[in-house]
Amino acid sequence: MEILLVAATTFEIQPTIDYIRGRAGRDGFPSVTSLITGVGGLATTWALTRQIDSARPDLVIQAGIAGCLAGKQPGEVFVVGDEVLADLGVWEDETFKSLFEMGLADKDAFPFVDGKLVNPHKALLALTALPVVRAITVNEITTDRERIRWHQQNTGAVVESMEGGPLHYVCLQARVPFLQLRAVSNEVGVRDKTRWDIPLAIARLNSALISLLEKLDKHEIFPWLQPLPE
Repeated sequence: MEILLVAATTFEIQPTIDYIRGRAGRDGFPSVTSLITGVGGLATTWALTRQIDSARPDLVIQAGIAGCLAGKQPGEVFVVGDEVLADLGVWEDETFKSLFEMGLADKDAFPFVDGKLVNPHKALLALTALPVVRAITVNEITTDRERIRWHQQNTGAVVESMEGGPLHYVCLQARVPFLQLRAVSNEVGVRDKTRWDIPLAIARLNSALISLLEKLDKHEIFPWLQPLPE
């Protein structure tokens, strides 16, 4: 099994990189290549597309820390079931209208389902043994209280990142199975880092990631995968 491990920054997955180095070459352990994309949607889309085109993996796993919209505690870890592109549209009259609501795109045109980027691989999601949540992707970290309140009331999202949407979009288009793991480092809002706990989020994220790799060491994923529409 060829796994591509993706993160925006090295420090988010460094403990797992160290773990992989210690297991490399052992019988049965999957081959894992790490890819550091850089921060944000553009960098992630370019790096991930380029990597998949040059060496197509059997599975892509993205891991990173995230802000929380739903009152969860720092260190809680989730797997993302679907993504909403939460700034692809227009803010107008204190509300957000997506491209779909503006009539500029079809909300059910592949790879979207009702305007969302949905991971169809339910067995893989279940294998993580993590709570499955919705996430939003933005290109500007959300600090405005009115926008935060709007997202909380209208998206149903638990976490916010800057790279999750591109992962779902690229992998769905490329027909590559994928998972996105996110650990809460802070509540979305004013950037008061005294209230963040990045070390705890990274520790818990990598614990979940290593546990997942150990499970994949013992499982054959291919019979579980949900066929994607052509």
